[in-house]
Amino acid sequence: MRAVVTVTGKDKKGIIAKISTFLSEKGANIEDISQTILGEYFAMIMIVDISSITEELSVLAKECNELGKKIGMSVYMQHEDIFNAMHNV
Repeated sequence: MRAVVTVTGKDKKGIIAKISTFLSEKGANIEDISQTILGEYFAMIMIVDISSITEELSVLAKECNELGKKIGMSVYMQHEDIFNAMHNV
């Protein structure tokens, strides 16, 4: 099982470290990552293996969102199938 995590907001130090540490502590593994800085804005998308997570995906997604608020970023996690369905025209 995989999920897509998106992170956006104003660039600051430690974003990748905080997100990756959080995911690792929850049992998720980052399989692929792409990030860029556009002017003063940070954007990242990750494909994450969630087959070993320690809680329900809906709970982890909510915690990702809460982490984002704490660090001043927008952080969203969706199951890969839902992400694909939303972006398939």
